[in-house]
Amino acid sequence: MFIDTTAPEDAAADFGEYMEQQRQAWGFLPDYVGCFAARPNVALAWSALSRTVATSMPRRRYELVTIAAARARKSSYCAVAHATFLRDNGGGDDLRALAADPTGSTLDVVDAAVFRFAAATASDPTSIRQADIDGLRRLGLTDPEIADITYAVGVRLFFATVLDALGARLDAQTAAQVEPGVLAVLSVGRPPLAEKGPDP
Repeated sequence: MFIDTTAPEDAAADFGEYMEQQRQAWGFLPDYVGCFAARPNVALAWSALSRTVATSMPRRRYELVTIAAARARKSSYCAVAHATFLRDNGGGDDLRALAADPTGSTLDVVDAAVFRFAAATASDPTSIRQADIDGLRRLGLTDPEIADITYAVGVRLFFATVLDALGARLDAQTAAQVEPGVLAVLSVGRPPLAEKGPDP
């Protein structure tokens, strides 16, 4: 971590609450938590926005979109963490497909198109043309569904940018949960933290 992760006095109580929430969710204290020591209210606001976006679409699609955006943004942290969520929500075959071809082209037709669109949106949103939207429509996606994909990409880019710019690194505990082939394909940015003992 590149910054001091000690919360200032006026944020100490909120940061303590945020730390405990994340510890309960993960079973350990993730490295990224320190990014929000100075402004835990930002983390809480982002979490609320992220939940709103995530619940607007099928969970599997949300995870595929998130992985596509994170990988395009070179966020090892987000890509690998959400690989575990995808696997735990019935996406084991999807992960194996991504390990074989990280562009997502071996996913089914709709998922492959969504994955490409999410990656392109994350890489350069000005590259998106009307033809890209029309192509998704022809596959049966509605305009609200297409908008949901872009919201999910936007939400992910905020979090990934903060984590990488402030020096957070993928936790060894999370990296250990992913098959080596998947880890290699999704570790596109900062390397994971070294293995450490149990969180105190």
